Amino acid sequence: MLMKIIIILFLITILYSLASSFFFLVKDKGEGDRTVRRLSWRVGLSLVLFIFLWVAHLMGWLDTNPQGPIGVSETIQVDE
Repeated sequence: MLMKIIIILFLITILYSLASSFFFLVKDKGEGDRTVRRLSWRVGLSLVLFIFLWVAHLMGWLDTNPQGPIGVSETIQVDE
């Protein structure tokens, strides 16, 4: 449950950074560097979240579904 809360908080923060960068883009009319700073924060937070998910998966902190993301257990065979 803690992992879900951490991931949701990261996603909310990333969306807030994206929305605030759009706000500053419109407000500053392309002048200034507030938009670039906010977008840089968004990219950095996304990278940190990705690395966190990767490490959490390697450490066994995340439970993965062996049947895939939608629960399909059948495999598709390709004819050669």
